[in-house]
Amino acid sequence: MDLDFVSAHAGRPATGLTRRDVARALLAVPSGVALVAMPDLRRAMLAVGNPLSATFWESARATLSAIESGTATVGDVQRWLEATGSEPILLTPSYFVWPEEDERGPVAEEMHARFVAYLEERIEAGEIDPDLLAKGDKAARAAYEELQEHWLNTPLPDGRVPSVVVGDEQDEELFAAWDEEEAYALAELRRIMSELPKRPELPEAELSQAATRLRELLAFPGYPGSVLRACAGFEGGLIPDDDRELWLRVVAGIAGPISDLDDDGSEEEDELDEELTHEEAALAALCAIHHADWLAAVAALARLGPGVLASPERISRLIAESEDITVDMDDPDDLDTTETLFTHVTALWAYLGIVDEDDVLTPLGWWGLPEALERAWSPDD
Repeated sequence: MDLDFVSAHAGRPATGLTRRDVARALLAVPSGVALVAMPDLRRAMLAVGNPLSATFWESARATLSAIESGTATVGDVQRWLEATGSEPILLTPSYFVWPEEDERGPVAEEMHARFVAYLEERIEAGEIDPDLLAKGDKAARAAYEELQEHWLNTPLPDGRVPSVVVGDEQDEELFAAWDEEEAYALAELRRIMSELPKRPELPEAELSQAATRLRELLAFPGYPGSVLRACAGFEGGLIPDDDRELWLRVVAGIAGPISDLDDDGSEEEDELDEELTHEEAALAALCAIHHADWLAAVAALARLGPGVLASPERISRLIAESEDITVDMDDPDDLDTTETLFTHVTALWAYLGIVDEDDVLTPLGWWGLPEALERAWSPDD
């Protein structure tokens, strides 16, 4: 590691290297290598007229030594890098988080580069003192954080607000990944169902009974009606008259909840209550189940047919043993987590006639689960 390495790593000539540039280069190699190279690097920087400061080199040696000895935490290293004065804070006081370097999209890349350049200008203008930051000065750190917050939330000349456009890009990437995963799961579901030797006919009598119970549940506040309404998106809307449409829409909503629980006006009380209500816990559990888990569970139940045990414990085992998905659930904690999530699912299934009081799959559940899952994942429904 030498000055040429640092310049190449930063993409700048040696005379223009900043503390951040040098710090990032030092962290790019093993700490022992960086410690050995640092004296020569410091002399080379001095020779080209860009010596940096004694405080910087002292903080670099202390940090690299802590890394080498195994006593430095990730937070310690990040804090030192931020103390160079031109490193964007990873987590701001308002909880804005920059994406990881290898996960930034074009907008995040642009905003990050703009921000680094802005911070370098503020150092040149004397508004940021990296030596005070390196020494852990609390006032300097607070001012540094405030300056970063201000830039992130102030419109650029073109009207874009950095924190907003970076967040929007991350949301778009998340939604795109979700849509891709859902489309793949739907294709796999259709393939699996097409390969089954027999698909059941709709059990009309069971559906009618289940729809009657469902309408009664949806008419009253509280669990399970509140959760079922949220899953199906019925809050403030009309409930279908057709039994088949009603039942499938609710079952599909369990696999892909459409809305949140109704606001009952107790926001202040909820904020003070650290524990989730039963309704909130149920909806959170439904939202936490992955497409792959739904696919594995429903495919297995469709193959096994009515009369098979569909308890949370059995479903978690079916998912772990599934050949339809790639999953590693040898860890008992993974099995326990899946079982816990599906405890909320089977409880709601029981109200809908999908399983009976003994958690056994019914003919209605055998017919309806694949139908509802396809509906949940179909973009036009």
